[in-house]
Amino acid sequence: MGLMPSRRIGRALAAAAMVAVLLQLATATAAAPQRWDLTDLYPTSDAWEQSYRQVEARAKALDSLKAQVGTDAAALRQVLLAVSDAQRDASRLWVYASLQADEDIRVARGQERRQQVQALWGLISEKSAWMAPAIQALGEPRLRAWLAADATLASRFDMQLLDTLRTTPHTLSPESEALLAGAWQPLSQGGTISQQLVDAELPRPLVKLSNGKRVKIDTTAFEAHRQNPVRADRKRVFDGFFGSLKAAEGTLGATLNMQVLSNVFMARSRRHGSALEAALFDSNMPAAVYRQLVEQAHQGLPALHRYLLLRQKMLGITGRLAYYDNYPPLVRAPKGARFDIEHSKALTLVALEPLGDEYLGLLKKGFASPWADTHPRPGKASGGYMAGAAYDVHPYMLLNHNDDFYSLSVLAHEWGHAVHSMLANASQPYDKASYSTFIAESASIGNEMLLSDHLVAKARTPAEKMFYLAEALESIRTTFFRQVMFAEFQLAMHEEVEAGRPLSGPRLSELYCGLVKRYYGQAAGVMDIDPAYCTEWAYVSHFYNGFYVWQYASSMVGAAEFTAAIRREGAPARERFVRMLKAGGSNYAYELYKQAGIDMAKPAPYQALMARMNRLMDEFEELAKAR
Repeated sequence: MGLMPSRRIGRALAAAAMVAVLLQLATATAAAPQRWDLTDLYPTSDAWEQSYRQVEARAKALDSLKAQVGTDAAALRQVLLAVSDAQRDASRLWVYASLQADEDIRVARGQERRQQVQALWGLISEKSAWMAPAIQALGEPRLRAWLAADATLASRFDMQLLDTLRTTPHTLSPESEALLAGAWQPLSQGGTISQQLVDAELPRPLVKLSNGKRVKIDTTAFEAHRQNPVRADRKRVFDGFFGSLKAAEGTLGATLNMQVLSNVFMARSRRHGSALEAALFDSNMPAAVYRQLVEQAHQGLPALHRYLLLRQKMLGITGRLAYYDNYPPLVRAPKGARFDIEHSKALTLVALEPLGDEYLGLLKKGFASPWADTHPRPGKASGGYMAGAAYDVHPYMLLNHNDDFYSLSVLAHEWGHAVHSMLANASQPYDKASYSTFIAESASIGNEMLLSDHLVAKARTPAEKMFYLAEALESIRTTFFRQVMFAEFQLAMHEEVEAGRPLSGPRLSELYCGLVKRYYGQAAGVMDIDPAYCTEWAYVSHFYNGFYVWQYASSMVGAAEFTAAIRREGAPARERFVRMLKAGGSNYAYELYKQAGIDMAKPAPYQALMARMNRLMDEFEELAKAR
């Protein structure tokens, strides 16, 4: 039932008053850099060291529990609690070590402490590798009987135990499980080698720009200068950056091939039919979701090409686009727009009002607490992330706020993850609180979409509205189409190895080039792709982390569906969304989506995202005509 007219007006006036108050507070508050308070985790570094030694001692003793598993329900409960407690405490150790290391990456002790926890996690995995085979040996009838008889098993460990039974065909002997657990670290070194080469040791060229400035084109400079408004400068930047990668194409191909071989080895060791099957099996994700995503991205390419041609028109480019034309903004940031940290918080709170009081209450609590390190400084880690693994404490946030629109978007995105963690941790026991990337990104991207829609609706001028529309369109290009293209590339290179074909640097460039040409419309006359830029795969670190980038794209699809439903239905859709966030990892991600009313194996959600993209372009083009 809708609000009565008088109540609608009252709510509108209340919302307007809230906006005014928040923006006044933002104006009155100095945007001083905020630092997080790590004493909520451990009062001192010495306390961390003491806890580390205690957890390490407990981890070393985990294999002594093996004999107790088959005794009775109470004994199984005690074993699971011991392993869970070790993992829970190790997670807290990890959050502290990682955050402290990122405060100043130049401090060696911080990096060493982070490495200590990585080793501790390896120890826990190795010393508990016997658990899955031991649980599976109990058999389903006995395990279900124990779950029915023991409340703690049923409330905390049912998902883990039943999922362990599901993995029986792919679980090895205890000795083999321990061997695979120990092999993880050496098998994952390809990414470390690549990062060291690309970010630190690869010679980078000096490029002279049209303003006379000489710039060393490393990764940071490339990402900054690829937006240069001078087209010739963009080409120089691309030529320099990808030329240096081309010089190391063979070595970088070998490191990525090492990662692919490792993935295929692990999949075959566990008797999976392919690396993709192994990756989807862990989260019980139907292959139909992955295939549907790729198919719908292909179906949506006309929308991408429409956007690219819009980009060509706005940038005033005659002739075909080039790959280096993807990054300059279509519209300049509005003059006078304020995106300092306090103003960004105020805008985010107002934009996320459709998510309801419970969600906003948690967000306000986070904003008012010393949980974030907000601004860049020498030595601090770059980028932004949310660390929510300290279950008994609260989320932490690393930001590098530069008072621009991008910083505002990152703030809304990362706080989406934070509120998700707060909701899940409050609603689920530790063992069922951790959630899938498949769902995680829908929470954060949904925040971005609500923010974008709010900014478009409240824009003061047509130029400002066009800026926000252009940013929303670019987000779809990079988060949906680009990530699906990455996913196709990952699948293609794994299939090459699984078919017994060699995977060299040049072959990787060939595979990547074919996909870039398809997505960016070379055959359709939209964009010419210079093969010199097809070494782009060599600097995409995601490819060293298994099959997961596709989940960014699927999450954007879910976010678009949820956002549209919340605006269309109001409270019922909001409640479905928040209920899914509260579920944490209490069920498989695909099933949680279905319970929330979205089937990601069907075309409808993907079509909703394409409808959103075309709607944004319609609005942008109408405004452009009136200029």
